[in-house]
Amino acid sequence: MDIFSDSQKKNSEVQTKMLNEALSLHQSGSLDLAESLYKKLLKLSPNDTVILSNLATLALQKGDLYTGIEIIEKSLKINPDQFSALNNYGVMLQKVSKFTESVAIFDRAINLKSDYAEAYANKANSLSELKYFDEAEASYDQAIFYKPNYLKAYFNRGKSLKQNGKLTQALSSFESAQRLNSEVDFLSGEIFETQMHLCIWDEFESNINDLVKKINSKKNTINPFPLLGLLDEPSLQKKNAEIYSSLKYPKNISLPRIDHYQEHSKIRIGYFSADFHNHATMHLMAELFENHDKKYFELIAFSFGPKKVDTWRERVMKCFDEFLDVRLMSDMEIVLLSREKEIDIAIDLKGYTKDCRPNIFAIRSAPLQVSYLGYPGTMGSEFMDYLIADPVLIPKQSICHYSEKIIFMPNTYQANISKRDVSNNDLTRKEQNLPKTAFVFCCFNNNYKITPQTFKTWMKILSEVDGSVLWLFEKNSTTSKNLKNVAKSLGINPERIVFAKHLPVEEHLERIKLADLFLDTLPYNAHTTTSDALRMGLPVLTLAGESFASRVAASLLNAVNMPELITFSEEQYINFAIDIASNPKSLEEIRGRLSQNLLSTSLFDSKLFTKNLEDSFNQIYENYKKGMELDNIYIKN
Repeated sequence: MDIFSDSQKKNSEVQTKMLNEALSLHQSGSLDLAESLYKKLLKLSPNDTVILSNLATLALQKGDLYTGIEIIEKSLKINPDQFSALNNYGVMLQKVSKFTESVAIFDRAINLKSDYAEAYANKANSLSELKYFDEAEASYDQAIFYKPNYLKAYFNRGKSLKQNGKLTQALSSFESAQRLNSEVDFLSGEIFETQMHLCIWDEFESNINDLVKKINSKKNTINPFPLLGLLDEPSLQKKNAEIYSSLKYPKNISLPRIDHYQEHSKIRIGYFSADFHNHATMHLMAELFENHDKKYFELIAFSFGPKKVDTWRERVMKCFDEFLDVRLMSDMEIVLLSREKEIDIAIDLKGYTKDCRPNIFAIRSAPLQVSYLGYPGTMGSEFMDYLIADPVLIPKQSICHYSEKIIFMPNTYQANISKRDVSNNDLTRKEQNLPKTAFVFCCFNNNYKITPQTFKTWMKILSEVDGSVLWLFEKNSTTSKNLKNVAKSLGINPERIVFAKHLPVEEHLERIKLADLFLDTLPYNAHTTTSDALRMGLPVLTLAGESFASRVAASLLNAVNMPELITFSEEQYINFAIDIASNPKSLEEIRGRLSQNLLSTSLFDSKLFTKNLEDSFNQIYENYKKGMELDNIYIKN
């Protein structure tokens, strides 16, 4: 954001002195005093675009976005050719999620000043938000061309490239930013996260130590989500989430507190997500939406993700009383709409994951706000009231590591569809480049979940089971090559690491059956991937940790009554995998029992899960109506 100087304005001596004083106060951070002086000056010169533009900038700095927009629009009506004011206006529009409009404004600024690096960079930020990643990359490059040491452009370019799957280029861009200033907020975290996606582990231990040190020093280090795959310490996860939440989504009091709505004939549930389409979240939740008792619950979807047309979206749209496409609305507009609809309970299905919009909940969209499924951890915020979990995910001694009150579901926290469509193609091991008779270990988790220690453990297992192979999901060829190189350095023939290409989910479910044993990751378990494997009769071996993300597979295994597949030490994990691979009868017995248990246990009992979830909604709503303090909720079958 630009602050306009007195050199841009001819004034009387007194006014010039006042303006210089206001600018000094503004630049030093004394915003209230600066605002007072600006307003006095504005009475003397109501159409002064310098004062108007500075007032707009100041309003933005104070978080009063809509006032800032109103003021800057007035200034631009007086003089449309203020390129700095246009840039500031574009930034304000970004802040209220008006990305398409902001691109047009930045273009206006660039037309007035062709070498305007800041406008190119800001335009790129908007294009990236709109997922026009190639266009964003070109605009970042223009910004860097005109301003070669433009740290912010390198940093944001890296984030955009990462989202576009160009991981190697993203890492290079982050490293360029690091050479300019290594202490930029969240930069070290972005580098570490990108390295994990690429399975570059050369500095893993030193990165972990640096991460812990910075979090304990309350520095802005890493987004909460990637931390879940790096550290199995719920206390540090909470501390980091609190740091992140207080910076990015501080308590917002711009709207009044929600009074008790007049009691509705049905409890109004708002589901907020970017994933109402062919996505893992819908693969779990579609039947829950179908099973909701419409006599007692009114369902409203707030969809802020892409407008995709597929069978999953069509399926879930039919379940809602209203399906609202709010992707082009600002956070404030969505909150106002939610309040207009008088939503009683808002369910956030995103947390701090991709395409999330936590500010909707920071502003407060409903009297009760619940975090569920998308983000497996605490949000560390003041605005999220409840987190849906279960006693396996969060043992009693760990409750203190969560800022939310916990809704403890029986059986497991994870919703599931009772039946899934599976491809009728009879896939063969040969087609998947797997040996016909060898023991096949597999892990279809995203590559970033693989830590050096987990991979080392897997290589130890392979070394003890002759001829066995490890079948992994391939995100990109660079990562696969790096994993093969690590295997070779640990004395394992790289050809024993086989990679599975992306397939439509129906075909992927079918190919799961070709494996013998699923090896889970720590500290970020397989989540949907675990339930997919169990559904297809594939045993999952997990090593349970301390945090929510590291205990999901244990939760799901308990729900199918297979606790013997839960281990609690690396040695136990290794020995179990080797023993199963060396004893075909033991594997056959486990597979047989899993198949039987799937018929009688609760994991895929969608109707039971829905009933229990509705019981939790009823309970927190009744407690709210009675004016009771928030407290943990325990649901029984």
